[in-house]
Amino acid sequence: MDGHSSEDSKQSTADMTIFVQSLLQQMQSRFQTMSDSIITKIDEMGNRVNELEQSINDLKAEMGVEGSPSPLAPSNQKSDEAKQEEGSA
Repeated sequence: MDGHSSEDSKQSTADMTIFVQSLLQQMQSRFQTMSDSIITKIDEMGNRVNELEQSINDLKAEMGVEGSPSPLAPSNQKSDEAKQEEGSA
């Protein structure tokens, strides 16, 4: 009986090894699919951002304000000046 039990144990170990390898392959396949999907979405988002940036530049050109500074620049400059005044006081 011990020989039979040992043989069953070896078969059980082999079955478990095959099961785990199969499971790992499935997981790897799913992770690869998800990774590819995420990369595709990031690429699409990058393209959309580029298109949006181009549209903004086109609108700025139509309005004739292409050379004007960003609306945030004056407020940042004032903020920096206020900080410098506070630091010198």
